[in-house]
Amino acid sequence: MFAIYKRELKSYFRSFIGLLFIAVTLFFIGLYFFVYNMLDRYPEFSYSVSSVTLLFFIAVPVLTMRILAEEKRSKTDQLILTAPVSVGGIVMGKFLALMTIYAIPTAVVCTYPLIMSRFGTVPLASAYVAILGFFLYGMMAIAIGVMVSSLTESQVISSVLTFIILFLMYMMTSICSLISDTGNLLTKLLSCLDMSTPYSNMLNGMLDLQSVVYFISMTALALFLTVQFIQKRRYSVSVKNMSIGAYSTGMIAVMVAVVVAVNFFAGEIPASWLSIDVTTEKLYSITDQTKEYIKGIQEDVTIYVIAAEDTSDSTLAQTLQRYEDASRHIKVEYVDPNVNPRFFAQYTDSSISMNSLIVVSEKRSKVIDYSDIYATSIDYTTYSYVPTGYDAEGQITSALDFVLSDDMPKIYLTQGHGEYTLSGSFNSALEKENVEYESINLLNYEAVPEDAACLLVNGAVKDFSEVDVSKIMEYLNRGGSVIMVTGYDENEETPNLDKLFAHMGIEMVDGMIVEKDTQRYAMVPYYLLPELSSSAYTAGIYGSGRNYIFAPFSQGIKILDKSAEGMSYNEFMSTSDKAFAKADTQNVQNYDKGSNDVDGPFAVGLSAVRTNEDGSQGTMVIFGCDQIFTDEANSWASGSNLTLFSNTVGSFVDHEVSVSIPVKSYELSYLMVPQGTAKLIGAVTVIILPAGCLVAGFIIWFRRRKR
Repeated sequence: MFAIYKRELKSYFRSFIGLLFIAVTLFFIGLYFFVYNMLDRYPEFSYSVSSVTLLFFIAVPVLTMRILAEEKRSKTDQLILTAPVSVGGIVMGKFLALMTIYAIPTAVVCTYPLIMSRFGTVPLASAYVAILGFFLYGMMAIAIGVMVSSLTESQVISSVLTFIILFLMYMMTSICSLISDTGNLLTKLLSCLDMSTPYSNMLNGMLDLQSVVYFISMTALALFLTVQFIQKRRYSVSVKNMSIGAYSTGMIAVMVAVVVAVNFFAGEIPASWLSIDVTTEKLYSITDQTKEYIKGIQEDVTIYVIAAEDTSDSTLAQTLQRYEDASRHIKVEYVDPNVNPRFFAQYTDSSISMNSLIVVSEKRSKVIDYSDIYATSIDYTTYSYVPTGYDAEGQITSALDFVLSDDMPKIYLTQGHGEYTLSGSFNSALEKENVEYESINLLNYEAVPEDAACLLVNGAVKDFSEVDVSKIMEYLNRGGSVIMVTGYDENEETPNLDKLFAHMGIEMVDGMIVEKDTQRYAMVPYYLLPELSSSAYTAGIYGSGRNYIFAPFSQGIKILDKSAEGMSYNEFMSTSDKAFAKADTQNVQNYDKGSNDVDGPFAVGLSAVRTNEDGSQGTMVIFGCDQIFTDEANSWASGSNLTLFSNTVGSFVDHEVSVSIPVKSYELSYLMVPQGTAKLIGAVTVIILPAGCLVAGFIIWFRRRKR
């Protein structure tokens, strides 16, 4: 086999075809790399890889057309077939020679994501999974080309047939949908030849082992068929022709059955075992919060997908598969609207779009329109909406909680004291938590409403009245829960709020925190990145790899007596020992500590639980930053502030874990590539490397011709 391998490898480089293939491959990938990643500065390398699919239809047939057809035409195949080498060894030697040629440009391409990483943050894991998919797709295409080449003496016919087969396999999803919208036995058989779906899975940031199994098994099948075709011809003049032919047919049937069985078995394994999400935002995985919530589900839920299974959104289908794998109580069913066009009418009076979901339990149902699955924004260059995030998990987990909850909790937001209003993303978080909310002025109520699961004071800048504070204290004394978001204003006295804090055994430190530990602030010492500790409020943030909260212009919180009877405290956000509170913020000259400044450390986020005489527990969660739950602060922390908010609210509405999962963003920061550098890299990848291969190939060819 090794002798065949060396012979074929040398022949390809001597005949110019090998270097031509390498040059063409490098040119097309280099061109898209230059345009998408260097000029347009996209950080996703999969864009470039996905754009060169056409390469397989043109370059691979040219590469493989002579591998066996030329041997057959010139009758030199008889010499090889009579050599002391097995037919399998001959086929593998030729195939490995072709794969070596294909591996050379692939190896060069592996350096491109590293080049990109010099200019910004690049999701390297998804980039190399895309390259792996590119390599496996090419491997299968080459194996098919080798098989077709064994069937004919004509290189032209071999090339054309290979092109047709590869093109049909790439278009197989569309072909199946044309044959039948609902699917039948024929479309199921044809879908086994679908190359585009497993390739797309690899390009979308999924290390899909089922796709890997598909490419490898189909490659093995193509090579096996090649061996069988040659074997049959090798003994065609033998008296044993009938027996060998029968044996060959039987072995083909067995091999096809094995490949089908292997792929069927791989398809039955839970997606969470075979699909590894390598995207930066873990777009296709379900978070630990959702997994914890699903563990507690004891009632059956059915998720209906308004689409035929074969034509449904593949990304959404992967997410739904993970829900189904996670609990035996969750079942996913596809309803083809062409077969049952009015199925949705029993759950909603409004029309819904294709791929929408209907989540149904015995208690109630909820419709998730497909338009809510993806977050979008307007691209003003084209004046069209473009997807910016994937919210399937957030919508589905929220819907599960909605259809399974016995009642809907309600929280009240105070107003009349300069409180911040909740912005869009934080409003959405409450909706995902299935929480009703209402703004109230306590002056108009005799007490905090009985149905309040929680009272939220979001950044009041003015003091409450003594009467309103007594209402809140009474609410805490009967086991109520309060989320208090406050901040420092040296011009505003708050004696009544101070009484409320004292009631819970804490005090707010006069002054704005200055953090001197460089690891605990961003840009300036007022922009705190507090140290976090493990708690229900920091779940999904602490120890997650994005373990920071942005808390600008914070006020410190001190516990008066940690051992006070009936009180318990949890400081889940705190400063370093180097921090201090600066009281005079209007005349700041520098960030040095003054004689009147108070030494830290301080709590920035703290929960205080008071056990009352009747055994009930009043809980107050205090944040010393009035801007902590704003979109601006949340964007600085890449969504962690929103997670903190969802966790805090979720802890008071009978959710052991928050069911508000933030939108998983598609957006990555653009690469910062200087124009001159981009052009230089483009010249190397698009011109110099391909031209170098062509020149080398021409020189080799010219020298051989002169001999």
